[in-house]
Amino acid sequence: MENFTFYSPTYFVFGKGTENEAGQYVKKYGGHKVLIHYGGGSVKRSGLLDRVKASLDAAGIAHVELGGVQPNPKSTLVYEGIELARKENVDFLLPIGGGSVIDSAKAIAFGALYDGDFWDFYCGKQGTVTKALPVGAITTLAASGSESSTDSVVTYVAEDGKQYKRCADGDILRPVFAIMNPELLFTLPPYQTASGITDIISHCIERYFTKTPEVEITDRMLEAVILTMLKEGKRVMAEPDNYAARANIMWAATVAMNGITGVGRAADWGTHHMENELSTSYGCSHGAGLAILTPAWMTYAMNVDVMRFAQFATRVCGCQMNFAHPEVTAKEGIEFMRSFFKSIGMPSSISEIGGKDEDLAGLAENMFHGAPNHGNFVKLTPQIAEEIYRLAL
Repeated sequence: MENFTFYSPTYFVFGKGTENEAGQYVKKYGGHKVLIHYGGGSVKRSGLLDRVKASLDAAGIAHVELGGVQPNPKSTLVYEGIELARKENVDFLLPIGGGSVIDSAKAIAFGALYDGDFWDFYCGKQGTVTKALPVGAITTLAASGSESSTDSVVTYVAEDGKQYKRCADGDILRPVFAIMNPELLFTLPPYQTASGITDIISHCIERYFTKTPEVEITDRMLEAVILTMLKEGKRVMAEPDNYAARANIMWAATVAMNGITGVGRAADWGTHHMENELSTSYGCSHGAGLAILTPAWMTYAMNVDVMRFAQFATRVCGCQMNFAHPEVTAKEGIEFMRSFFKSIGMPSSISEIGGKDEDLAGLAENMFHGAPNHGNFVKLTPQIAEEIYRLAL
């Protein structure tokens, strides 16, 4: 295990009806004027937005609104949010939604205090974010874990129409509180639910396949989260209003991404970086792209450490160990994961989402534009990335 520091100060408010407590927590963490940030009309139609505003009003917290966040949040709306936050002298961000909404709010939170272009922190011109307005979060999707992570992923829309999906990070970007009511997930479409489950599993797989030795405690934690997703994933797809299943999945999303399962070990993240090109190019969900690419990456990476893949197959997928031929066990585990993703309604190939062979070189090239370093367990090059894309075609 490597040396590490770990700091995760988010205050979690978990359970039924907790969105009605938003005002008291904004007040607790020093907010006086809030920018409420959200996506489409579902927060309005469900009455969630009204309940949150009523809670803020009861606490004497002023507020303004900015909706319109899309999946894979765009820089155009972030710029609009920064301008609004400055104009209205906002001192607190309150996103209501999934990872895209929370990530967009994080970008506004530090962009409002930064003299330059907020994109500097995503494209590599600036390093870690160290100054930002406080962010709270009311989560309506179990997937990204952004409600307690240090990361923000935003898609930059260039003048020539090209889009680049990149990540900024910093401890200051962890929300100061996260309100998590599993009841808010009951009405999610099956595709979104399945996409979230896949994202949670992928966050664990990105950490599980490491070259860092002697990390048994986090190995076991990661295995536990994935096993929970395998069980609860199928249950919630059959019973979308099952509170217990939703609660376990919602908390798993946080545990998978708040850093506790990744301390002391080197993670990979190459699959996530490759997926950014799929969701940007074809409009699929992040989780759907990960369902396509994760088994393909595993197939390519297996021979780096076949015994780790065999360990995954036996501990997580329930495969029997073939001691004479561990590669057989490793492959069985990969096929198990591919089948699971398919069983919950996720696509299995790039061609299913509209991709063609002639697209693959461009996907790999775009991935490395302004972001040269990808992967750890497997150090990616444009050629290797294209080969993995081809395995997923």
